[in-house]
Amino acid sequence: MESGDLRIFRAVAREGSATKAAEALNYVQSNVTTRIQYLESELGLPLFVRSNRGMALTEAGENLLQYADRILALLDEAARTTKYSEQPVGPLRIGSIETAALTHLLPLFSRYQSEFPAVQLSLSTGGTHSLVQKVVRGELDGAFVYGPIEERNIGCVQAFSEELVLVSEAGKDNRAELLAKPMLFFDVGCTHRTRAEHFLHESGRTSYEIREFGTLDLIVKGVSAGFGVSLLPKSAIAKAAKEGLVSFHQLPEAYRDLPVEFIFRSDMKGSSALLSLLTMIGERGI
Repeated sequence: MESGDLRIFRAVAREGSATKAAEALNYVQSNVTTRIQYLESELGLPLFVRSNRGMALTEAGENLLQYADRILALLDEAARTTKYSEQPVGPLRIGSIETAALTHLLPLFSRYQSEFPAVQLSLSTGGTHSLVQKVVRGELDGAFVYGPIEERNIGCVQAFSEELVLVSEAGKDNRAELLAKPMLFFDVGCTHRTRAEHFLHESGRTSYEIREFGTLDLIVKGVSAGFGVSLLPKSAIAKAAKEGLVSFHQLPEAYRDLPVEFIFRSDMKGSSALLSLLTMIGERGI
């Protein structure tokens, strides 16, 4: 079993078809199909169920994918730490929730890049759940997410805390009327959404409407236009509030504090680039 075959297998598992995996890997489709068949022959059992809708993992395939993620993450780590073992250099793949990326991280990354110019720092955004999974799979070196995170082999350091506020159309302040409006959030796994549901239940709202808006900008514009209200970090809507586009309202103390943590794989030796970022967060904060 070769690492190249495991990478092809993992790509097919994630993409759901040999065609999409070939495109993602920039391979010829026939090569992808052949390597999957070879892997199944070597193991003596099918790894995928084929259908007109694509390729789905069998139970054996699910089991192999867990090992493939760990093996490939270790191989990638070995390559990074061997190549970049002295001064912090090379790639550093960081993920972040959108609100933190927009309001907190650029000054940190500016300081980091100034001290370690040989590091190729990249930043991608996403929801907390998806970012945690990308760190677990080794697709990201670390990520800023809403805590607390309880995941095996994931370490974390406290980065900063946000104040969560209720955001409404400008000039609206009747709490009962605001809570009767639809709630606008990112997606099902949104941390703000979970808190909002608890808050609404405590406020006596047993039924409510939730609408999913894909980005922070869309949520703020939707609230400003009167489509609904939302729960967001105060720092994320400060500019819009100053411009008179929205108003914000303090939440009960139990719902205000929103910790943001930097997470990383605790079961693997981090690169010097990652360790330097961890040190900067711990010593200087954000």
